Amino acid sequence: MPRPPARKAAKPSAAFDLPRFLASPGLGGTVVTYSRGESIFTQGDGAAHVLYIRSGGVKLSVLSKSGREAVVAMLGPDDFFGEGCLAGQALRMGSAAAITPTIIQRIRKEDMARLLHTEPAMSDRFISHMLTRNLRIEEDLIDQLFNSSEKRLARALLLLARYGKKDKPSRVVPRVSQETLAEMIGTTRSRVNFFLNKFKKLGFIEYDGEMPLTINSSLLSVVLHD
Repeated sequence: MPRPPARKAAKPSAAFDLPRFLASPGLGGTVVTYSRGESIFTQGDGAAHVLYIRSGGVKLSVLSKSGREAVVAMLGPDDFFGEGCLAGQALRMGSAAAITPTIIQRIRKEDMARLLHTEPAMSDRFISHMLTRNLRIEEDLIDQLFNSSEKRLARALLLLARYGKKDKPSRVVPRVSQETLAEMIGTTRSRVNFFLNKFKKLGFIEYDGEMPLTINSSLLSVVLHD
């Protein structure tokens, strides 16, 4: 009995180019450039846009009633933030500021909702982003509960450099202050300074006392060591 003709393997679809898609004419939204340290939005502001980082970096933080600030996330290129407005959030629950010169695309929540319903590739990418963010939040919580401040700092430096990312892995940590690093990992600035100098002596980082600094792959040993 003759065999049926073999099926031709389906050609993989071209990778979805999110930056190009969001820059396409007629999409709407505005592009804004922020300088280092400039506020993007403040806790309590109206929430009417989803924001996309074209380049640069963003710090998300929350201010308590007593005036204490906690850094909840550090984001980089191709990350979204401010997506709470899609779930009915009327006011920003935290603040966002640029940690380096940053280019942000602001997309109205109505336009973003429409894109998620009509553009499957865009929807898939956004869902992937949200799942990755949720995993990161869980990992951050475990990190705070079970790891030493030294290990938390090493992990924070690797994340800031987007080490291991497929898109644009880097060895350079953006210009963030020791105070911000301390807020990220829940310790004091003096402890951050101590560990940075320790990492330098051990050859884990290239650091002259000023940011930015360069990490070496050996810094991973601090995170992986039990």
